[in-house]
Amino acid sequence: MGFGFVVARFGLYLAEIHGGAARPDLFSLWSGTAFIAVGVAVNLLSTRRHLRVVEELNRGQLADLRRPSWLAVGLALLLAVVGIAMAVYLSLA
Repeated sequence: MGFGFVVARFGLYLAEIHGGAARPDLFSLWSGTAFIAVGVAVNLLSTRRHLRVVEELNRGQLADLRRPSWLAVGLALLLAVVGIAMAVYLSLA
């Protein structure tokens, strides 16, 4: 979520460096907002998973932690795509 805030404000930083008007770049604003939203969603989903695992452990069941977390895999792929998009955007700017 903190990284999203930095990305959202990065457009203002670029505008200051290039001597332009101090208004946020729309790509930086929307991608930063998306990072914040993803951070909130991951926080909520990981809290739910933690509570479920603690409940299973309290019942004496061994939590099945051997399977991959598809949320983590999906999030990693999403962040990789967004990172590539930001790198392409910055190289063209």
